[in-house]
Amino acid sequence: MATLIVPRRFNGPPRSGNGGWVAGALAATLPGQGVGKAVTVTLRQPPPLETPMNVAATAAGATLTHDGLPVAEAIYADHSPTTVAPVGIGIAAEAEAAFRGHGQHPFRRCFVCGTDRRPGDGLRIFAGPLPASARTSPEDSRVASTWSPYETNVALTWAALDCPGGWSSDLEGRPSVLGRITVEVHHLPRTAERYVVVGEQRRVEGRKTLTAATLYGPNDDVVATAEHVWIAIDPEEFR
Repeated sequence: MATLIVPRRFNGPPRSGNGGWVAGALAATLPGQGVGKAVTVTLRQPPPLETPMNVAATAAGATLTHDGLPVAEAIYADHSPTTVAPVGIGIAAEAEAAFRGHGQHPFRRCFVCGTDRRPGDGLRIFAGPLPASARTSPEDSRVASTWSPYETNVALTWAALDCPGGWSSDLEGRPSVLGRITVEVHHLPRTAERYVVVGEQRRVEGRKTLTAATLYGPNDDVVATAEHVWIAIDPEEFR
């Protein structure tokens, strides 16, 4: 039976894997390696770090288990995620400076958005709110960041689409972790190319927050797009 290990580097909360990276790593075990078809991954419990987990193919996709209990389940999605409207690189760079996580951050060493991660170690995708001049309305919740990959694969692409969705919501006042993510990767990003990630909040349903994110290349080429379900939590339970 195949196994999947989440290296400590790819943490979200301190003791568990980044949801986007883990979901992408599981999607990459499917036929076609998760490229060209939308895949939905549901996370059932925090993925442990540095621990072999079993990967099993199913009729619908694949499951990830630890000690006989489900950690995540991947299935082919019944729809393609709806893209978030793009912004230019200049606007995205301006938005980074307003990243809310520079102030209060539930997990400062998160692989994707952690402000305590060094360049070349974490992705350092700091998706901040758009400047007022770039918003289409007062209710425009979009956040954006630039990203230049130093390595590329399916799991990293999913990871890059994870936290920008979360930061379009109120992560300071309502800390949340990823519960479900649907991603369609059209093609992998290239190293040293400069991309824009745009996220937006779509609605709130009790403890759930629904968001989306899109990774854009030059000329607003859609590289990959995602939709998320976040679950509000007490961050102290994840430290």
